[in-house]
Amino acid sequence: MRILTVVKQVPDSNATIKVKGDGSGIETAGLKTVCDPFDEFGVELAVQTREKRSDVDEVVVICLGDDSASGVLRTALAMGADRAIHVNDPKFESMNELFDAWVLAEAIKKDEKGFDLIVCGKHNIDLDSGAVGPALAEFLNVPHVGAVQGLEIADDGSSLTARRRIEGAEEVVECSMPALLTIEKGLVEPRYPSLPNLMKAKKKPVEVLTSADISDADASTAGTDLVSISPPPPRPECKMIEGEPEEMARELVKLLREEAKVV
Repeated sequence: MRILTVVKQVPDSNATIKVKGDGSGIETAGLKTVCDPFDEFGVELAVQTREKRSDVDEVVVICLGDDSASGVLRTALAMGADRAIHVNDPKFESMNELFDAWVLAEAIKKDEKGFDLIVCGKHNIDLDSGAVGPALAEFLNVPHVGAVQGLEIADDGSSLTARRRIEGAEEVVECSMPALLTIEKGLVEPRYPSLPNLMKAKKKPVEVLTSADISDADASTAGTDLVSISPPPPRPECKMIEGEPEEMARELVKLLREEAKVV
């Protein structure tokens, strides 16, 4: 069995995000980036599956991004992945998750052995649409199960049973393999790479693919266009109500009814 995990470099959730003046994206100069937290769940699931099963031959990690994304791959390798694929070319720079999924699918198809299980995070915390996993499954023509919170793989590796939370219940999905899963928070707890493993990760192989390796790399292949990005509107100033409790209660109800119009 071979497992592939998809990771992405995203801004640190604690970083201050600034939008470019023309609305075409965010300012990246000096911006701290990390591996997407949901993708870390996918890497941990893949590594734990290899540790539990003797039939897992290889865990591979793939990332679409510029030179700076190599740090994300090294983190995944330090967590236990065996090798990495870095899809890196200025032609692939976009904020279009459908196009990203198409490029990743073309890169994955170049692996002649194929993968039995492909794992993605449920969504990425930057664009937050959750489109990459389902779109990637469509481009690869494999079954997809989203927001997985429980997983069992058959002893012979031919099928899997996934559990996912839905409103008011738990849904159990069975499907054949190869398959693609998107992972929800809570299925596993990502490990912190140790210093020795971080050093070992530097010696693990990283294959770099460019537009020369992926034919007809055209953004028109995807079905969405980013029009613009804008920061949220500034919050209105807080209005303080003073007086006796009964007076403040009456004033609050009045404001909720006449200004906020929520009563």
